[in-house]
Amino acid sequence: MLRSLSLLIASVLVTISLPGPSESHASASASAPTWQLLANPAPGNPGAMFLMTNGQVLVEDQGNLQSGSPNWWFLTPTSSGSYVNGTWSTAASMPSGYNPLYFASAVLPDGRFLVEGGEFNGTSTFAGTNQGAIYDPVANTWTAVSPPNGGQGCWANIADAPATVLANGTFLLGASGTRTSTCDALFNESTLTWTSTGAGKADPNPEEGFTLMPNGNVLDVNTGTSPTILGGTRNTEIYNATTGTWSSAGNTPVALDNNDAEIGPASLMPSGQIFAEGATGATALFDTTSSTWSAGPQLPVVGGAQMTASDSCAAVLPDGNVLFNASPNQTPPTAWYTFNGTTISSVANDVAMPASTEQSNYCNALVLPTGQVLVDDRGGPGTLEVYNGGGAPQKSWLPVVTSLPSTITAGSTESFNGLQLSGLDQGSYLGDDLTNATNYPLLQVTNMQTHQVTYARTSGLTYMGVAPGTASSAQFILPTNADNGPATARVITNGIASAPQRVTVTNGAKVQTKVKRKPPRRRVSLVCVRHGVVRRVSGFSPRCPAGYQRR
Repeated sequence: MLRSLSLLIASVLVTISLPGPSESHASASASAPTWQLLANPAPGNPGAMFLMTNGQVLVEDQGNLQSGSPNWWFLTPTSSGSYVNGTWSTAASMPSGYNPLYFASAVLPDGRFLVEGGEFNGTSTFAGTNQGAIYDPVANTWTAVSPPNGGQGCWANIADAPATVLANGTFLLGASGTRTSTCDALFNESTLTWTSTGAGKADPNPEEGFTLMPNGNVLDVNTGTSPTILGGTRNTEIYNATTGTWSSAGNTPVALDNNDAEIGPASLMPSGQIFAEGATGATALFDTTSSTWSAGPQLPVVGGAQMTASDSCAAVLPDGNVLFNASPNQTPPTAWYTFNGTTISSVANDVAMPASTEQSNYCNALVLPTGQVLVDDRGGPGTLEVYNGGGAPQKSWLPVVTSLPSTITAGSTESFNGLQLSGLDQGSYLGDDLTNATNYPLLQVTNMQTHQVTYARTSGLTYMGVAPGTASSAQFILPTNADNGPATARVITNGIASAPQRVTVTNGAKVQTKVKRKPPRRRVSLVCVRHGVVRRVSGFSPRCPAGYQRR
């Protein structure tokens, strides 16, 4: 990513007048505004955001100069499931000396979180670090990970590298520290070791992004064929996950990279087409069924300036549309759009920063379990917000649960099985500067009496591909603070929930049963009459004397 330190500092120092936060339920609704600021501002300077398998959001603190820091935070939704009103807590800090900014990363099948490389490492100058670390959310600890090949050769720098998790759960990383690097490696999460892969890579990795396809292979839209030939590139490549080799995927109809080798995200949609956004203002569509390219719509021109998606963020909404932002070549103003597979449509500007001071490359986006999108404009505390404008998914896109325990014992390891549990896309997209996909199942349990929303922690994912109808399974542990009693359980992937399953929670928090009390008895008075004689009778169940009539 091309960066200017003065712009980085300016984005921190500018004082912005922000509206107050709005209140809302966690789920987007017709009454919710398009954008909502979080009620509780994030600590520090929030940067990259990642959805953990227990529903928490792990957020990087970029430091005072937004050049990286070792600090991380958790955003935890409320007991009603609201992220807008969620609370913050401290996560463990990274190993000493590792303060990355713009890096490769992923949530792994075992529920741990991996970070590799960094364009900056706590300083304002390019670092291209090859450090890495893995986070255990259960132990709340980071462990250093050695680089591939001992950090030698093209692995002397990893920098802001392209990466993705393959369908079999293996993390694929492309070295990006120099314009000549074509090295790739596969990570073994059990041994924390690497294996070389990626023979035949025709194009260097820098500034590129890896997009997982339904057939398990990976698409890479190229950004240059040599250190001196930048811009005008139309080449694309496919990584074969079975053979570990690269081959040509053909040419895009128009060039998507600019003379700085920048490009936009390439987002897989549930329809099976990939929407590749350009730093030139052009877009292109890749049909994953026929493996062919076609021209997409041109990005809009605003105020006479061509909007571009240079290092912009994107997220696939539950309705299958792509939410993304754009600005004129990494300068203000920024505007937001959706793409439905055919047409680009404008949506309301976000509320965290004025469009006139915001630039699209300072954006991170993350799909939440609620179907909302959490957006970070990286403008300091108070600039995290959610987008509520997504619609409903098609029924065929829902995860399908085929087995789930009817009684869930909180604190115990259990499992569920199903189809399409890792979704039909990767949810969140950016490229080389951030990889924060959400294509893994979460288990949400809602108590039917107290309406408490609890997320189990999932792990042991047997499949992380995006092919329709594929069977897989996962383990889970429901926390012991979950309320006991009848509940509904849903598997949620990329903000899309399965049909609810009826379950009963035990070994959790006891729920006080409301006892129906009889109303207190009251004394009643009667007026009774016989031949003009009046008598008054009172009691809890009074009756008139014999021969007397109640008046």
